[in-house]
Amino acid sequence: MNLQEKGWLKVLPEEQELARLDAQQKELEEQLVSAELSLETAATEIERFKQRYYRAVGRLYAELDELEAKISNARLKQAPNDPNVRAHAKASEERAKRTAEEAGFVESQPDSEPEITPTLKQAYRRAVKLMHPDLALTEKERLRRTALMAQINLAYKRGDLAAIEKLIKEYGEDPEAIVGEDVASRIVKTIRRIAQLRRRIDEVKQELEALKKTDIYRLKQTIEEQEANRGDPLGDLARDLKRQIVEKQRKAYA
Repeated sequence: MNLQEKGWLKVLPEEQELARLDAQQKELEEQLVSAELSLETAATEIERFKQRYYRAVGRLYAELDELEAKISNARLKQAPNDPNVRAHAKASEERAKRTAEEAGFVESQPDSEPEITPTLKQAYRRAVKLMHPDLALTEKERLRRTALMAQINLAYKRGDLAAIEKLIKEYGEDPEAIVGEDVASRIVKTIRRIAQLRRRIDEVKQELEALKKTDIYRLKQTIEEQEANRGDPLGDLARDLKRQIVEKQRKAYA
């Protein structure tokens, strides 16, 4: 039994402070991992909703906008000097082109979407905890970790568990682990890292809040709430668009 175990040696105030800061850092690291996971999951789910939404009604919107452009151009031929008619025709053509491109892009994507499983989320948490850029103490290491995080996020979107696990294995243990340094230096480094973690947590929270205020997020929430109540909002919308298309066809080819 050594002297400290016998209680003959007291823990120095600096060591107590380092222990407190280490605990605070670990807590913030967990908060950051959870925040990054929430942000990346929300972004991935929005992207998948966009794919589903455009597959359900995207081509119908494109067809409707194309008919509107034809009608607008026909009106322009009748009134070529009317600036309002010309502006409307131009806007209709641009909208038709945009929706056609969006519909075409979605249709070119794979139909199957990988599932975000609990195992995938756990792997993502491990990867973020190990390789997050804001855990770096040098600029060179931060840049390396930033590139790795980009790979991790892409693998998460694809549902590629094997890719994330491979990155974790290749990275190995954190090379910045502090061993054998004096307590004062470790306190300074820990304080700086805590500041980095807090800053990034705030940034992630702001990014997530901004994401939740977007139109596509609100649409996703509305659609999913109606579906949870056994509604068929996308089916209803598709039927309404088909009705509008029939009406526009009568005008376009009259």
